[in-house]
Amino acid sequence: VLDSQYGMYVWPCAVVLAQYLWARRGSLPGKRVLEIGAGVSLPGVVAAKCGAEVILSDSEELPQCLQNCRRSCLINHLPHVLVMGLTWGRVSPELLSLAPVDIILGSDVFFDPKDFEDILTTVYFLLEKNPHAEFWTTYQVRSADWSIEALLCKWKLKNVCIPLQSFNADKEHLASSSLPGRHTIEMMIISLARADGT
Repeated sequence: VLDSQYGMYVWPCAVVLAQYLWARRGSLPGKRVLEIGAGVSLPGVVAAKCGAEVILSDSEELPQCLQNCRRSCLINHLPHVLVMGLTWGRVSPELLSLAPVDIILGSDVFFDPKDFEDILTTVYFLLEKNPHAEFWTTYQVRSADWSIEALLCKWKLKNVCIPLQSFNADKEHLASSSLPGRHTIEMMIISLARADGT
């Protein structure tokens, strides 16, 4: 049953990102992972089960989503996973004091165009603090008019598209949904662009 808050449901993007993490599970032990907009936190839970040190975050203004993150941790026997409120686009004490990260996760965070710049502002801040880190994100193509390309240039970020078939996520049972509408899922890895723009 869909809740009025986006973060109360496992969307197809979360399943695809979890599949990518599972395909890369051998590289995850000891990695420091932050999931933003975690909602029910499937990707973060998978990363933690694969040996990563995980922090789950969602908006501090969405206490139900933060509670869902905590519930997901308890159900999956992950009491050590930290859950924190981080609101996109807001520089908070929690964001400033965040421990170093290697991987930032975000499934279907590019849902509402009004949030795109706030998301990339937060991602840019985290990547500047952790220049070796990458932002692994999946998103559902909902409109040909919605694009983050200009914002990636503005924030000096680069992206690499990851074909779903390269990690066996192009199967209908993973990248589709019984919900109405178009459900094309894309995956990309975003990182800081070098001085020459690459």
